[in-house]
Amino acid sequence: ERDIAPLQEVAGPFPRLSYGQALELLRQHGKDLAWGEDLGGDEETVVSQAFSRPVLVHSYPKEAKAFYMQPDPEEPRLALCVDMLAPEGYGEIVGGSQRLDDLEALLTRIKEHNLPQEPLEWYLDLRRYGSVPHSGFGMGIERLVAWLCGLHHVRETIPFPRLIDRIYP
Repeated sequence: ERDIAPLQEVAGPFPRLSYGQALELLRQHGKDLAWGEDLGGDEETVVSQAFSRPVLVHSYPKEAKAFYMQPDPEEPRLALCVDMLAPEGYGEIVGGSQRLDDLEALLTRIKEHNLPQEPLEWYLDLRRYGSVPHSGFGMGIERLVAWLCGLHHVRETIPFPRLIDRIYP
């Protein structure tokens, strides 16, 4: 029952905003987010509602993102990362980044994030025994489905939800 007219407008290339440009857009809409803070759901909604198609927000401060993201060699305070925000206020549907491939840099980032090293040994082994520059992304399938179907809440898209009377599918 979704009105598909907004989906028919979706065509690439998608708009791209740096994190700094996203902060400026937020200020124009009355949201004052301090530099270095990650965009939350409210902020993603404001940014995504400014566009009729998905928008890519890139170059976040490295402190606001995961420990495994590669810093930008031209601007080390930023991470080589991107979030794709769906229009109509649906927020992030894809997040991606170049991953740190240097063991020592990864160990430093783990310490900076105050994370315990022992549970991450398997991940560190991937760098200890050889790595190459690489990237990755994660797609929020439920969020994507919520946007495509025009659903009001992501929980309506979960195929096997955990409920008060059911833990297993």
